[in-house]
Amino acid sequence: MSEAVPGERVEDKSVGELVALASSNISNLIRAEMDLAKLELKADAKKAAIGGASFSAAGLIGGLIVILLSIAFAYGLVGLGIWHWAAFLIVAAVYGLLAGLLVLFGKWRMGKIEGAKRTRKTLKDDLSALRRRGDSDTPELTG
Repeated sequence: MSEAVPGERVEDKSVGELVALASSNISNLIRAEMDLAKLELKADAKKAAIGGASFSAAGLIGGLIVILLSIAFAYGLVGLGIWHWAAFLIVAAVYGLLAGLLVLFGKWRMGKIEGAKRTRKTLKDDLSALRRRGDSDTPELTG
């Protein structure tokens, strides 16, 4: 394969050499773009991993905080004169109620999922149009 040499005129090359040169240049360009994309994605993946680990640690600490606040809430109820077992049962009931409300909210939101109604309709219309030949009612494709 021939390469472009500085000062060499393009008119002096044959069509085959020009096609080979263009093909080589395109291959080199695509290879360089892919290498650049790999480097960028590798750096982004490292940043995402560090961010994910930070979120995980924050979630763990948040969970510990909820546990400690729950114990503090229960002992606050004990301080008001409620028996220990009843105070912790009240805290558990509050969390049970909160969990139930979150389940109902999640169920309500899941019920609002439409399932890509418009996309299904347009795909169905597109397939119908492909099965028809022009304006005639004779199907062109079957299946």
